[in-house]
Amino acid sequence: MLFSDTYLTIEHKANIIFKDKGSKFLAFAFPVENDAQIKDALLQLKKEHPNANHHCYAYRLGADKLNYRANDDGEPNNTAGKPILGQMQSNDLTNVLIVVVRYFGGTLLGVSGLINAYKSSAAEVIKECNIIEKFISFNYTISFPFEHLNDVMKLLKQTDCKIIAQQFDNDCEISFSIRKANSEACEEKLKKLNGLKLTYQ
Repeated sequence: MLFSDTYLTIEHKANIIFKDKGSKFLAFAFPVENDAQIKDALLQLKKEHPNANHHCYAYRLGADKLNYRANDDGEPNNTAGKPILGQMQSNDLTNVLIVVVRYFGGTLLGVSGLINAYKSSAAEVIKECNIIEKFISFNYTISFPFEHLNDVMKLLKQTDCKIIAQQFDNDCEISFSIRKANSEACEEKLKKLNGLKLTYQ
């Protein structure tokens, strides 16, 4: 079975306001790549909305989408975080954090009402996002004698490598990233050059 080397995520932050029976649901979507960015976004929202009743959220990380979490933050079990996560799954998104900040309006919504409100808030904020496709990339560093420079540069160009850093001397070193689908062919070609050392980062 062939696995895709692309994934869908969002390009920029977005936010909307959803209202239901006096309660206000402020939904925020963030592009994130690690736990630190998730913590920062949550802390920032708690500073901006200290009087809100709930800060419910869900996130998914990684191209394999296996790192995820849903948090109800005091709402009844599975009425907030799970519906938010469900909208990410429906849109096949990853590297995304969605937080829904609730200000209680005095009228209880009940379990089905809460599920609908959090699901709708997440769905609406996703509609505001620009969804983009990204490639899974691998990073390498190669070191080689200067005499191979032309061959190496030509090869990197042929396989659509993106050079991150380079240092040219008697011994040269180049760090680059390459789309996963092209990585095997690139590795094989580079290994044919004498005196070249290839390191996977």
